[in-house]
Amino acid sequence: MKAAIVQIGNSKGIRIPKTVLVECQIEDEVDLIVEKNKLIVVPLKSKPRQGWENQFKAMADHKDDTLLISDSMDLSDKDWEW
Repeated sequence: MKAAIVQIGNSKGIRIPKTVLVECQIEDEVDLIVEKNKLIVVPLKSKPRQGWENQFKAMADHKDDTLLISDSMDLSDKDWEW
């Protein structure tokens, strides 16, 4: 299938026919991969940070949510600067 390259502001893009979007289950976002001079478009199914709330709750339930790095700050430190 041929697709024309179109100008979009300072960038360029292609129009993907609706039938292709449906067949490939592409909705809102895709991952673009360049491999051996080819562009591969992969649909993203999950949202970033999806499920984090449940994971943090599970960590708290297992008492595995202690800080790894102190969150206190010494404002008298000579290297500290607003």
